[in-house]
Formats: sequence, structure tokens, C-alpha cells
Amino acid sequence: MSAASRAILRSNRTTARRRATLAAGVAVTALLATACGSGGTSGGGGQAGFVTGPDGIATVARGERAAAPDLSGETVDGGRAALADHKGKVVVVNVWGSWCPPCRAEAKNFQKVYEDVKDDGVAFLGINTRDTSVGPARAFEKEFGVAYPSLYDPAGRLMLRFEKGTLNPQAIPSTLVIDREGKVAARTLQALSEEKLREMLDPVMAEK
Repeated sequence: MSAASRAILRSNRTTARRRATLAAGVAVTALLATACGSGGTSGGGGQAGFVTGPDGIATVARGERAAAPDLSGETVDGGRAALADHKGKVVVVNVWGSWCPPCRAEAKNFQKVYEDVKDDGVAFLGINTRDTSVGPARAFEKEFGVAYPSLYDPAGRLMLRFEKGTLNPQAIPSTLVIDREGKVAARTLQALSEEKLREMLDPVMAEK
């Protein structure tokens, strides 16, 4: 093989390696976007009666709502909590991870709204997921002043209890509003501003 041929071969191999590296980088980026981002507006294999508005908030008519599953267990701070503890209240359920930038962006918004409505028959319950230890989750709660409890669910098992089409386990952060009858009234699979959270919560609070 001539020197010129060997040079061409080496150039082709270098180009192939660069393309493979670029493809791997794109794949990793896509995975991270799926694991922690807006999550879109789909609910994972069915719609379960949800009608999604242009703001990404999906709602269900009162007669079509599915019951929320049992959500209970150990909390990030080592206590115990359960959705059933709040029977008769409107409950905001927020799925988050300390590793998730959109979760960090919305945390103070949730705490602010919680402080405003906690005496109006509204409870907040977090679900912390994919944190392999409670240390980072506790640091998250301390950093953002989160005062309501969060169930520690590193493997995401609690999310799998929801009726198919209600919650996408891959969409983090996610938020659900449970009505006073214990049924899922609204959801969004995106990070929320304070205004968007109130927009999602207020109609359910107004129900009699």
C-alpha cells in the first residue's frame, strides 16, 4: 500500500471515530432531555379522559376522573406520609428529583403556593424519585425551603401505581392535582411557574 493510500485510510478512520463520538453525544443528550425536561403533554399509553390546553395543563371532567392510587411510605426526612392522610382535601402531588434542573427551577414556586393555600383545605405531597440516597434530596429541600413532605421513591414504583395514561413515569417534573374525592383532576408534565401552578390548582379548589 502506498503512503498516499495509508494516509487516506487513516483519515477515513479518524472521520468515522468522530462521527461515532458525535452520535453518542447526541444520544446522551436525548436521554437527558427525556429524563428531565418538560416531558411533553402525553401520559404514557392512553389519555384517561384528559383534555390538554395550550398551556400544557390537562384536565378531566368530574364524572370521568380516575381515583388516585395509594401513595404512602417513608419520606425524605425519615418520617411517614400518605395521600390518605389528606382525605377530603385538594392535594397537589409533585414528582421531582434533586438532580433535575427544571425541578430546582420550580421548587420555590411550589413552596410559595403551599404557604398561601395550606390553611384553605389544600395539602402538598412530593414524590422524590431517582435519587439513589436521601442525602441529595434532603439538601434540595433545605436549599429551597420545602416544608411539605415528600415520599422517597428512588425506583419510581409509586408512579407505576397510577392508572395507565394518568402519569408518565419518564416525565420529571410532573404535577397532579387530586380533588376532594381523591380523584385525579389535573396534571402537567412540565416545570411550573407560580402563576401556572395557581392556574392549575384554583379551579379544583373552587369545586363544591
